[in-house]
Parts: sequence; C-alpha cells; structure tokens
Amino acid sequence: MKSSKINWNYEFLRPGYLLLISITCIIISLIVFQAHTWGQFVVSGILLLYLGGLIKYKYRVAKGWIIILGCVFLCLINKNNFDNQGIGNRLFIYPDEVSITDHYLSGQISDGKNTFLVGMKTASGLEEAIKQGLPLVLSEVNLEKEEIDQETNFGQFDFRKYYQTKKIKYRLKVVSTNFSINNGKNLQIFFHKIRYELQRYFDQMPKLTKFFASEMILAKNPSADNKSILSNYRNLGVIHLLSISGLHVSLYVAAISLGLTKLKRSPDEIFIFCSIFLGFEIIISNWQAGFVRASLGYIYGKIVEKHHLPIARGDRLGAVVLTHLLLNPTLFLSSGAILSYLLVGGLELLESNSIKFQGIKLNLLITPILLYYFYQVNILTPFFNLLIVPIFNFVLLPLTVIGIFSFWQLPNITLYFIEPVFQKINIFIDGLASTRIGQVLFGKINWWQLLLLLIITIVFILTKEKTKKSRLCFGTVIMTYVLIFVSIHFPLVGQVSIIDVGQGDSILITTPLKRKVYLIDTGGKVTFGKKKITQAQLERITLPFLQAQGINKIDGVFLSHQDADHIGDLRTLLQNIKVSNLYFAKGLTNNPSFQKRISNCVNYTKLTPLLAGDTVKDQNIAFHVVYPFQEGLGKNEDSLSLFFTLAHKNWLMTGDLDQAGELKLIERYPLKVDYFKLGHHGSKTSSNPAFLKQICPSMVFISSGRNNRYGHPHLETLKTLNELKIAYLNTQDRGTITWKYNIFNQEHFETYLFRRKK
Repeated sequence: MKSSKINWNYEFLRPGYLLLISITCIIISLIVFQAHTWGQFVVSGILLLYLGGLIKYKYRVAKGWIIILGCVFLCLINKNNFDNQGIGNRLFIYPDEVSITDHYLSGQISDGKNTFLVGMKTASGLEEAIKQGLPLVLSEVNLEKEEIDQETNFGQFDFRKYYQTKKIKYRLKVVSTNFSINNGKNLQIFFHKIRYELQRYFDQMPKLTKFFASEMILAKNPSADNKSILSNYRNLGVIHLLSISGLHVSLYVAAISLGLTKLKRSPDEIFIFCSIFLGFEIIISNWQAGFVRASLGYIYGKIVEKHHLPIARGDRLGAVVLTHLLLNPTLFLSSGAILSYLLVGGLELLESNSIKFQGIKLNLLITPILLYYFYQVNILTPFFNLLIVPIFNFVLLPLTVIGIFSFWQLPNITLYFIEPVFQKINIFIDGLASTRIGQVLFGKINWWQLLLLLIITIVFILTKEKTKKSRLCFGTVIMTYVLIFVSIHFPLVGQVSIIDVGQGDSILITTPLKRKVYLIDTGGKVTFGKKKITQAQLERITLPFLQAQGINKIDGVFLSHQDADHIGDLRTLLQNIKVSNLYFAKGLTNNPSFQKRISNCVNYTKLTPLLAGDTVKDQNIAFHVVYPFQEGLGKNEDSLSLFFTLAHKNWLMTGDLDQAGELKLIERYPLKVDYFKLGHHGSKTSSNPAFLKQICPSMVFISSGRNNRYGHPHLETLKTLNELKIAYLNTQDRGTITWKYNIFNQEHFETYLFRRKK
C-alpha cells in the first residue's frame, strides 16, 4: 500500500498532468455553457477524446478522472440552478450595489440565494436610507420579472452571457414594496459596508484620481463619463493595465513583505498576512477574475516552494484553473478571464524565448480572442506596452496609492499635484489613441477560425526561434490571418439586413467581392419628457454590427425623413465612421432640426438632395428614387422611397410614408416587388391594402421595438397581410433579418434570434 501511494503521488506530480486535467475541465465548461451547434459539440468531443487518451495512456492516475467527472457534475448543477432560478419572499439591497438617479434605483439585488438586476422608483425614506449606506430588506414585494435581454444583432454585446458569469438571470421591476433596515451582523454586510464607504470616499476625489482609485481597488468604473478613457486604453491594446491582476498582486505582496520584514516577521507570518490581505481584496474587488487568478497563483507558488513539491509551473497554473472553476464554473464565459489565463499560459510557454520576441508572440496568442470579442487589434501594441507600462508602473499606480491616502488628510496634494499629473498623462494617451495608428478593423472571426488560429499560434510559439520550422509556422499563421481577412472584407455574398434597432429603422445593403456599403436610415431613440439618453443606440447596435463585418466606411447613407427613430443617431454615425455620400429628399436641409444634426460633421461627406426620377448608381446596384415628387421638410408624407434590384429580386423601402403617399407612388410607378419593408413599423396609417395588392410582395418586413408604446405592428395591418396571404418577418421576434445572395444569384434568409435558438 505504501509503495502504491508513493507511485500515485509521483504520477500525480508528473509534469503536464494537472495542466491537461485543467484544459479538459475548461473544455467541459465551454461545452456546458457555450456550445450551441453540432459542429461545436463534435469538435469539442474530438478534443476531449484526444486529451482523455493522453491522460489515460501517459498518466495512469485514476483520481484525475474524479476531478474531471466532478467538473462535469459541478457545471451541470450550476447550469440547472441558473436555468431554474426562483425569487425568495424577501429581497436584500446593499448600497454599494445600487445607484439612484432622479429617484429611480437601479443595480443588483439579492434574495439571499440568487442575485438579480433591479429597477424601481424610490420613496423618500428608502432613498435616504440608501444614501446613508444602510442595508435594506424588502418585503411584500410586488414585482415584474423578465429575463435579461440577449443580443439580437450580429456583433452586439451579449448582456445575457455577461451576467450569467455573475449568476444573474433576471431583471426585476419592483412596482411596490415595504422596506426595513437590515440589522443583521455578518461578513457579507461587513464587506458591503466597506465597499460602500470606499465608493463614497473615492466619489469626493477629482475625476481621474477617482477613476484610477475605483479601478485599482474596487475593479469598478465609477462613471459613464470615463468611457473615453477605457476606449483609449483598449484601442492601444493596453486595457489590461486597468484590471487589477498579477501586477497589483506583486506590488501588494512586495509592499507587505517589505514592511513585515522590517518588523522582523517570519516568512510564514508574512505569507499568512499576505494571503489574508489578498483574500480581503478579492472580495472588495468583487471577485475580479485576473486578481483571483494572480492571488491563487501566489498562494500555490508559496506552498510549492515551502514544501519543495516537484510541480512544474504549468501544473501550478492548472491547479489555479481547477480551483477557480470550483469557485465559478461559468468563469470562461468572460473574455477577461480567458485573456488573463491565456497571457499567463503564454508566458509559461515563452519562458525560454528571448525577451524581444515574448511581447510579439504574446500578442499573437491573444489576437484571436480579441478578434472574436472586439473585432479589432492594434499591431503596435508591443510598442505601446513598452511605452505605457513604465508610465503606469512608476507613475500612475504609485500616485494612485499616494492619492488614496493623502486625500484623507492632505487633499491639496491630490488636487494640485496628483490630478494635474494624471491629466497630462491622459492627454498624452488620448492624443496617441486618437491617431488610430496601428489600429486594424479586422472583423469578427467565428468559433472554428478562433480555434484554428489558437492551435497554429501555439504550435508556432512552441517551435524554437530562428529555425526553418519556426519560419514555416509563422508564415502559416500570417497566411491564415490574410485568408480570413480577405474573406471578411471581400465577401462572396451581399446582403440586405433590416437591423434590429428597436422602435426605428436602419437597413444595411452590401454587395459581394469589391464590397459597396449603403445604409438606409440610422435608427435612434425617441425621448419623452426630461429623460436623457446616455448612449446612442447606434453605438450599442449598428456600429458593432458594421465593425463585426469589417466595415469602416459607408459609401452612401439614405435618409428617409427627419424623425428621430430614423435619423436620430445620424450625428453619432458621422462622428464614428467615414460616410462618402449623404442622400435625402429635397427640402430636408431647410429643416432646422436636420441642420443641427449634421452641423460640423459633414466636412468630407457629399450632400445630395433627391426627388422621384433620380437614380443613385454604382457598378453593382442602382437605387431608383420613386418618392417624393416635390420637396418638403422631411415629414412622414415626404419620406424618401427607394426601389432597387439585387440578384433579380426587387426591393422597395418607403420609410414612414403614409397611405396617401403610397397610392400616389403606385399611380406613377406601377411597381411589382419581391420584398418590401412595411411602412411606419407596421402602423395602420401605412401599407394601404390597394398598395399591397399592386406591389404584390412575396415577403414583407417589419422593424418595430419590443413592447413599444405605439402597439406596432397594429392588428389591422397584420390582418391585412393575412388576408392578402403575404408572409412577414418582424424584428421584434427575429432580431436582425438578413437576406443574403451570392455571385451566382442564389439567395437565402437568416434571422438572428432564430439562428441563435437553433
């Protein structure tokens, strides 16, 4: 028995064993939480069989299979609990997890078992209690529950998946409730209280000091005003500096060790104190993945060092992965966690490489992940790291720590020394990012391209430098990127996509190969009362939709009329992407509202007014203007209407043209169309039955928002479609509706939500 035990320990500690087990468990978690298609299941199954074969024949340790089966069980239990979440009778509010704006509370709320997003109007007593930092208990709650929205457009950020990593499935709207002070005393309330007091303390600081203090200590962006700062760091490829991770763990440990060494504390005491501090900061930073990973790495490293265990560094990382998955089985739904572990794993693989190649190879390693999640990279990131990392390490981070402590008793040091330094650095980084130098909009790669690029990049990294095999592998990596880039930027298919912009219109039209890009309307949100829009819908929906397809230039934008739900985001579009031509119905420029939208934004854009009879043409497509017949001010009845043909299929787009306008249109142009975008979001005021009979479409499309206040599409309109036996698709149900055609004029439809569900 004794020899068997020794043999088990030896086998278990053999190099690569824990690493293989951890990779197997990562794939299992991805299958349970990410896999949706047969292709993903088949490829994942092949990888599992390969890894299982390695584990079985190279390492004969049965207990490793217990870990793998345990991972399967844990992931399935976690998914089942998430899918079947209930809501308790009492809900708990912690002030650090919510915010109040205009007497409306939003943030996170808990029932003691599950966490939810929440929105509710606040009574004066409740609002005052929150501002005092008091934890509350809600009882007799009358609420409405809805599942967190999933993305409905290609390229759109998936909030449902993001919140799944936080085990949040539902959004609650509290209609009425009673509340009381939570007078309980436990560690949970204690840590929430500390986070809230730190937030209040940081809120008193000047803007940039507050930003860095919140990011470095709480792993929290304190304000939407700082979006440009995050964008600058992301565009330069150094966003990792703003995430508390390995660098911060090293600095914390170094500072604590130095202080306790001077106090003549033993190494064991220093290790215990550092571990307690890191555990405290893990909770304060809300379990930020990079910080958890680095903290576990420090703890395991010290244990291995103390007991002289023969565990390779890669296997230590494997042990960290397994522990982290135990704490959070949905860990690898997060791009931040994936990048954190991939970078550390890359450093392990590149340990024997020269320093000058490490940065380049590390960036090659994470590039597939960046393209999958963010669609663009900066090829000069290794240079920017060399430039900005020293500034961050030796200026920004130390000054942040000094600012946090000095602001308490000597606020002038923060106000008149630290904040101005931050401002100068921010101006420098902002100027560097604004040049867009090195930035490449590549487009979104799919899952199998991601896997292929990761595999061939890892093979390249593992080959010895400056050898024939290394050059061949590098050439393969570059050629694969080139082929994928060409397939995205010179596609074999064109499209007409009715983008799901909610209650509004935005239609993308592209042609194959030497791609031409046109947009009909931009969408935009209609506001009521004093409600302000913090972010344009175009930034959340249309821009990612374009960027995911590698589109950074639009040949022409057609504006149907001046309503905000059609062109409300025009200014944002012009500020973020190059538009060569702007087309609109003649007379729209006389509208003051339209003049305001385009002021100072069209210096390099040609403005072209149109009337019925005009044609906008290029080598692959011709847009025929069929309405209006005379100039107006851009009202519904003046809507610019376009007729065009692609792959022998006729299309008609009429904006919000009313029934009277539709009848005038067919009087002059007795059109027959295959596909028609239904007028005015399916309102009964548009799409006259006589008009529909005349144009005789085989399919119509409705662009309307979910739960919109107008009740679009109206029942009268749907009844008309059913009576005329006209099929329809609605963005409410299907998300983005895309018609694709290839160079052989073959066509098919894709609807984003249907594709996702399938």
